[in-house]
Amino acid sequence: MTSPLILGIETSCDETGIGIVRGTELLADTLASSVEEQARFGGVVPEVASRAHVEAMIPTIKKSVTAAGISLNQIDAIAVTSGPGLAGALVVGVAAAKALAVALNKPIYGVNHLASHIAVDTLENGKLPEPTLALLVSGGHSSLLKVNNITYQIESLGKTLDDAAGEAFDKVARVLGLPFPGGPWIDKAAKDGDALRIDFPKGLMSKEDLVDHTFDFSFSGLKTAVARWVQAWEKTGEKIPVNNVAASFQEAVVEVLVKKTLLAAKQTGINTVVIGGGVAANSRLRSMAVSEAEKVGVTIRIPRPGLCTDNGAMVAALGSHLFSAGIEPSQINFEVDPIFPITQVKAP
Repeated sequence: MTSPLILGIETSCDETGIGIVRGTELLADTLASSVEEQARFGGVVPEVASRAHVEAMIPTIKKSVTAAGISLNQIDAIAVTSGPGLAGALVVGVAAAKALAVALNKPIYGVNHLASHIAVDTLENGKLPEPTLALLVSGGHSSLLKVNNITYQIESLGKTLDDAAGEAFDKVARVLGLPFPGGPWIDKAAKDGDALRIDFPKGLMSKEDLVDHTFDFSFSGLKTAVARWVQAWEKTGEKIPVNNVAASFQEAVVEVLVKKTLLAAKQTGINTVVIGGGVAANSRLRSMAVSEAEKVGVTIRIPRPGLCTDNGAMVAALGSHLFSAGIEPSQINFEVDPIFPITQVKAP
């Protein structure tokens, strides 16, 4: 049986991503980003993102189709992010996907953005063991998940109670005078800093918290602690040690993520973990996760950094799994869902 040819469309935030896969083979992954426009405002402005998606959609689809060496008529199905994400941005992608589905008479899958971050790993590392644990860390989400089957059964073990990890990176970067988005700049600055110089708090890691919020995350207190530390230092009149602050902050975030993930592996007996989302591109998270997991016999799977951030390939990958499993496509009138629950893999 020939592997299905799937086109994926991702517009949940500020990147217009178009991906094309044949089975689990990535043929094209094209991205148009409005991050430079957003940087002027120090964060994502939904209206700016939506307008950028409208302008980029057709050129990005054409570029991806050309890169894959196919025609649109050859596509077996279309997958598109229907949530979670920014409502206006999601509407642009879903509208484009529906138009293609109707014009080409192809089935359409409205898929969960978070589940797509898990599915993309199969493009590089092959089939997921069942069950698998997934740590998803991005600007809007910090979640620990039990993936029984990527096409229909994902359970939430824990989530962020306030700021997600990516949000904390952006806010701390702003405090330190670093550009937006903050993640890459914090990572870069931390390489020349001392991660043990400042003892920042590690949220929800006390004995009491590990009883009531075993697998939940909280980074708001850490963000506030960094801001107060910087304010206190500024009063000395000395230059802020940006590298040390960045390294110490990053270490506090990564340590919590890794420890809670490996605790989940121990308690569930699952020895394979997929890490995805934009923060999964962080070099310290990647290195600590692998080194600590090796000590306890847990296998860590992390896609290359370009597949961790939002992209069309991840949406196409999930669409390919759904199509291959014979899962019923979404109805053409499905709606976007900015708070799409992770327990629901596709729109009805």
